[in-house]
Amino acid sequence: MKRIVFYVSDSTGITVEAIGRSLLTQFSTLEYEAHTFRFIDNEAKALEVVEAINAVATNDNGRPIVFGTLIDANIRAHLEHSHCLFFDVIQAVLQPLADELGMSPRPMVGQSHGVIHNHDYQHRMTAVNFALGSDDGLHTNHYDQADVILLGVSRSGKTPTSVFLALHFGIQAANYPLVEEDLECLQLPKPIKEWRKKAFGLTITPERLHSIRNERRPDSQYASLRQCQYEVRQVEALYRQFGIKYVDVTRMSVEEIATSIMGQAKLES
Repeated sequence: MKRIVFYVSDSTGITVEAIGRSLLTQFSTLEYEAHTFRFIDNEAKALEVVEAINAVATNDNGRPIVFGTLIDANIRAHLEHSHCLFFDVIQAVLQPLADELGMSPRPMVGQSHGVIHNHDYQHRMTAVNFALGSDDGLHTNHYDQADVILLGVSRSGKTPTSVFLALHFGIQAANYPLVEEDLECLQLPKPIKEWRKKAFGLTITPERLHSIRNERRPDSQYASLRQCQYEVRQVEALYRQFGIKYVDVTRMSVEEIATSIMGQAKLES
């Protein structure tokens, strides 16, 4: 039975999606269809969401599950009285936290993702620019400024991980592709040798790499399973030879990859 899930926010929806998805992953066999409503910041918009919720509540899949982050009590009340199981993930924590702190919250719509701490924001934007400017082996002369240099074969997830590290943690992450010439001789490329202590490797199963590459270049030598097996075998041997820590990203989300690197490389945001 596929359940219907709604994420409803008076701002970007980033927080409510992250929390809702995290909770739902605890039910590994659950099949669900998710819908996100963003910037629901007045009662007219709230009533449109209620109409959408009630429309699917009439089928045989059980009542919809709704996760919300809504500051306005009137907007929240509309959803609470719709035909759904409603969770407000902010209010559930806010009052107990206020009681403990002895302070009254002064909530503002969108506050969780606003530019409240300008220094932190600028730090993250600088890191993003560094990641984009250092993508795929570009500007190796800037590696002295890198917090980490991600290594891996083509399509192993270096770029999205670099950008995620920058955007969410302010980590200046460069990434460098290990190509067949490097793998044949089992030697680190010249730009990496000087900064080997900053290097961190990504690996992936040959089967998964084959699947990813085949979407990009179907039926090519580059995407063949045999080529993928060779490259993965060689790159892992290279990591071991030079004592480079690495992580298998096959079954990991970019969030999991990034936090694993943060922990193993002892990086601080």
